[in-house]
Amino acid sequence: MLTKTSFQGKLNKTENLFIPFVVAGDPSPEYTIEFALRLQEQGADVLELGVPYSDPLADGPTIQRAAKRALNAGMSLRKAIQLVPELRRHGVKIPVVIFTYYNPVLQIGHQDFFNLLEENGVEGVLIPDLPFEESEEVRNMAVEKDVEFISLVAPNSDTRIQQIAEHARGFLYCVSSLGVTGGSSGMSAEALTFIKKVKEHSQVPVAVGFGISTNEDVKLVREHADGVIIGSKIIRLIEAELEVIEKGQKEEALDSFTKGIQELVRD
Repeated sequence: MLTKTSFQGKLNKTENLFIPFVVAGDPSPEYTIEFALRLQEQGADVLELGVPYSDPLADGPTIQRAAKRALNAGMSLRKAIQLVPELRRHGVKIPVVIFTYYNPVLQIGHQDFFNLLEENGVEGVLIPDLPFEESEEVRNMAVEKDVEFISLVAPNSDTRIQQIAEHARGFLYCVSSLGVTGGSSGMSAEALTFIKKVKEHSQVPVAVGFGISTNEDVKLVREHADGVIIGSKIIRLIEAELEVIEKGQKEEALDSFTKGIQELVRD
């Protein structure tokens, strides 16, 4: 079993967090490692490692395409978790959160799933389609295995904000708008009011995701929350390099990706 430091032990700060999302195996496990390293170099504080799934509820077309590429390459929940030690061996030091839908977890079984997380040194897990009211068993197992169960709160969770926030660990994923990922950028006044309300109840950093696609979006979130979660935009930066990757021009692809990240998260 790998020795690992707890999520909070690896998290160097609790504000101005940059939390990128990538799909494990898109376009290959080797490139997932390379992109993770570049993201870490550009200040990523936590890595959300998405498990490709054939029937995602919250993912827009961009992440669906990434998931299809990864599935076609043979990626699975078990392989995604086993990729974490490879990330570590190549120099990724920031906490890794496995982002997976519930059905693959159910297929493996709760106990085997958490054993896998523990054995492979995973610091956190996020299951977007597992309702808070049905998550007690999973949350308890996460505590037993020293894995942070990351909670989500959305605008339609208004009456449950306090309850969800009281049980939040690691960070609280605040969904800025209803719908799927990769939607229009910008946030309404209602979204900003919602974020403020969530922060009033949360004892852990509040990170905002969904629709964050420009440097202006990033700056706006930084003014109102403790962290920014970026997924679809990062996947689009990866997609922009697929032809270059296919030509075998690895460094050119990685340098171009890095430039895109720099422009996205610059102060």
